[in-house]
Amino acid sequence: MYDRILVPTDGSEVAANAAARAFELAAAFDAELHVLSVANPNALAPDARTPRITGRLEREAEKVVGETASRARQHGVDSVTAEARLGTPHSAILDYADEHDVDLVVMGTQGRTGLRRHLLGSVTAKVVRLSDVPVLTVRRPAEATAD
Repeated sequence: MYDRILVPTDGSEVAANAAARAFELAAAFDAELHVLSVANPNALAPDARTPRITGRLEREAEKVVGETASRARQHGVDSVTAEARLGTPHSAILDYADEHDVDLVVMGTQGRTGLRRHLLGSVTAKVVRLSDVPVLTVRRPAEATAD
């Protein structure tokens, strides 16, 4: 059913929960798993976008995808590709999915509601709206939402 599954990650608990679901699906369907982390230098103030800080963002994204890929292999996923990119997260995710002919995107959602969601937007919501392939959204674990 699925040959290529993409799991975008930012290293958060919600993304790790989504990654665990992606590992299960990739192992069950013997699918390739693509792990992507997008460092967004545009989220920084213009005067903070120095090569040093941008490089630090990129190194952090590389660390996150490396750790996620390692966990995927430990969960029985045989084919794992990991990549870190710089850019606008939703655009980079959609571009990656198109470039690699991905069948399914699995990503976490923060579960924002109301005005905050509309003001801040959501990478996941943008991917869901704009993706040409199915997007499975995974909420944070129940115990983490009881604040």
